Amino acid sequence: MIDPNLKNEVAERFKPFQDEILRSYKDNIHSITITGSALTDDFDPGKSDVNSVLVLDEMDLKFLEILAPLGKKYGRKKIAAPLIMVPEYIKNSLDVFPLEFLNIKLLHKTIFGEDLFQDLKIDPSDLRLQCEREVKVRLIGLRQGYLSSSGDRKILTDMFIDSFSGYIPLFRSIIVLLGKEPPLRNHNVLTALEEVSGINTSVFRTVLKQKKQKTKLMMEQLNTIFEDYYTALEKLGDITDDIKD
Repeated sequence: MIDPNLKNEVAERFKPFQDEILRSYKDNIHSITITGSALTDDFDPGKSDVNSVLVLDEMDLKFLEILAPLGKKYGRKKIAAPLIMVPEYIKNSLDVFPLEFLNIKLLHKTIFGEDLFQDLKIDPSDLRLQCEREVKVRLIGLRQGYLSSSGDRKILTDMFIDSFSGYIPLFRSIIVLLGKEPPLRNHNVLTALEEVSGINTSVFRTVLKQKKQKTKLMMEQLNTIFEDYYTALEKLGDITDDIKD
């Protein structure tokens, strides 16, 4: 049966994968959860992957051996390789991956078994530390990516576009730290981030637009994007660093 709470294109795409997993391994499946853009209006059926989390009652490497051959078959249908976890791992990893678990909590739909993500307790101090680390890592990545592009417009454009989706979970987490409920859609996340932080997010909107339209950018435009991107992220790092635990 297709879950009526999912978009039709998501439910219909994911159901054969779900059925195959449950047919071969149902006894050890604690839950199956859809996460990410498949649950928002940002989902593009022609381009977006469907992401999921499979929680096992206990870790079993034999299950991975069953799952691995399905990757090629369902990868062509834009079903991403699922995250594999067990309940104890979730409980013991909230302090290590608070950003990732917060975003799963904010954006998930459990379609089989027990929902383990709805009531997760994320420690703000753990979240702030990871956000600070993520911003600093991304600043390094921007510098190195710019240098590695060697002035190649395509490489530089792809760097901005490919990295963008990873910023949205970070921005949601910073919005939470600054005391506001984070929106789910990308554009709304940028609006909320600007409201609570005072950071000019126009450069992120430019990259988001470029991700959808993929127009040809001149090197002068790319240099401006790089400078604005770096400046905005650096300011966001300062704000995150100043948040009191």
